[in-house]
Formats: sequence, C-alpha cells, structure tokens
Amino acid sequence: MYKKIAFISLIILLMLVNWSIYNKEQHIKNGKVVYLKLAPVDPRSLMQGDYMALRFDIANNIYDRLPKTEHYQGWQHNADAKDGRVLVALDDKDVASFVSIFNGQMLKENELILHYRVRNGAVKFATNAFFFEEGSAKIYEKAKYGEFRVNESGELLLVAMADEHVKLLFDNNRSF
Repeated sequence: MYKKIAFISLIILLMLVNWSIYNKEQHIKNGKVVYLKLAPVDPRSLMQGDYMALRFDIANNIYDRLPKTEHYQGWQHNADAKDGRVLVALDDKDVASFVSIFNGQMLKENELILHYRVRNGAVKFATNAFFFEEGSAKIYEKAKYGEFRVNESGELLLVAMADEHVKLLFDNNRSF
C-alpha cells in the first residue's frame, strides 16, 4: 500500500516538474524580448565567482515612487510595500524605459507592463544574478543590459546579457 502511494506521489511530482519546465521553455520561446539597463553596482561585488550580481536602472525609478513612511531619521521606504507592475516604453532596440507605476491605464503601441517584486526594501525583477560558466567572467564584464523574455502577464525571465550597443554577449557553450 505504501509503495503504491509513494509511486503515485512520485509520478505526480514528476508531472508537476515537467509542466513547470515546459512552461518556462514556452516563456523563453514565445516571450517578448525586452532589455533592461543595468544600474551601476559595487565593482567588488559585480563578479562573484561564477555569477554577476545585478541591479537594474529602472528599479531606481520604481523605488523612488514606492510609498514612504515617516521614520525618526527622516523618510524611509515602507517595508510593507507590495509587489506591483510597472509601465515601460520600448525603444527601437526593445530597451525599456520607465513610464509610470501601472494603475490600469491604457497601453500605447510601444508600451509594456512588467511585474516587479519588493524584497528587503529593494525592487527586484526576475533575478538579481546572472550565472555563467566557470572561466567566462571576462566575456560578461562588458554587460550593460539584461535580455529578458516577458510573457502576457508581465513575468520576466533573464536569458542573456548584452553590451552597450545591445549586442548579445555569450560564451560559445551557451545555447542562446
């Protein structure tokens, strides 16, 4: 009896994992390409082992517009600020620029909605790190943009890094 329950549980678990993988593959395959400009980071923490610490310029615009609470040392961002959606405009290279926090307004032709999260008082997008193969850090030192795939609900997946001319940087072993 226990073997049967364990076997059925394993099958269900494998089905859920495969469904999740399939959804991510479809997101990457069919998602809209959007580039987010990287914000400067402390050079000492830019490259840490086999990954690059990331911050995005647009997060600063969102952060400045989050609700604030009064604090004994002046104004402080509300730690209870909720996740949300931001309205961005895309240029001819699909680079996103901040328009406003999304409040249900109608979108123009070149606009898109992106989902963001607030964690530990900081605005985050899909990830705050880009992982790469050991020994290929030199390739990604020129990174100025993160390439994302965005689905219909505004969820982002980071797939690659790009240079100042929005040309993809990649190591020959990556499949992008």
